[in-house]
Amino acid sequence: MAKARSKAAYMISAVAEQYQIHPQTLRLYEREGLLAPSRSEGNTRLYTDDDLERLEVILKLTRDLGVNLAGVEIILNMREKMAAMQGQIEEFVATLNQELATRARTSAGEPKRSLIPVIQMNTPLASRESGGPSKEPKNQRTKERKSER
Repeated sequence: MAKARSKAAYMISAVAEQYQIHPQTLRLYEREGLLAPSRSEGNTRLYTDDDLERLEVILKLTRDLGVNLAGVEIILNMREKMAAMQGQIEEFVATLNQELATRARTSAGEPKRSLIPVIQMNTPLASRESGGPSKEPKNQRTKERKSER
């Protein structure tokens, strides 16, 4: 399989030889909609690096995994949908992070405003530490009295 890539476009004979497949196989893949090579002015098929990457996936699925062409089409379509969804998720996360950063910057300089006023109350733990009266629940005190009897 080809690993060295350039910005060139390859003719069908070069691609067929490079991947050890018959040119008719490449034409079949195009007819089935699995590959879409560009065309020159003389209507010659020209395969780009992206086309060759897609061809490598097709050949791996058919040769190594035994998938038929209908299965290859479904797999390739699902890969495209997954790539699009991944892009949408990355865009959403970037927007979310940007929004959170904006809100954090704006709220850091302003006092917090809420619809309901927030009142700080002493909790039982805080009053015990300060030496204040115990605020145990009433039923707890009752239990302690019964155990003393």
